[in-house]
Order: sequence, then C-alpha cells, then structure tokens
Amino acid sequence: MDDETLIARQQRQILSELGNVRYDMAVMSAILQRVDGTLSGLVNEIRATHSQLSRMDRRVRELEAKQP
Repeated sequence: MDDETLIARQQRQILSELGNVRYDMAVMSAILQRVDGTLSGLVNEIRATHSQLSRMDRRVRELEAKQP
C-alpha cells in the first residue's frame, strides 16, 4: 500500500470520526439545555413554594395573636 492510499484512508476515517464528534456535541448540548431549563423551573418552583409558606406562616401568626 502506498503512502497516498494510506493517507487518504486515514483522512476519510478522521472525517468520519469528526462527524460523529459533531453529532455527539449536538446531542450533549441539547441535553445540557434541557437540564438548564429544568433547573430554572425548579428554582422558580422553590421560590413560589417559599412565598406560599411565608404567607401561610403570616396567617397562622395572625390567628395565634387573635386567640385569648
């Protein structure tokens, strides 16, 4: 096998592997964006739950203050 044939075969293999890496990067980017969106949603949910608990605590304290 001459050098040109070997180099051509290696070049095709490298290009094929590069395509696979690009595809893998696109998949990983999509997964990361989904995780990021989920995390943002959880942060918003925790904030809303905290606000709800704060309001309920305030109401309970008001009711306790009204009792003799």
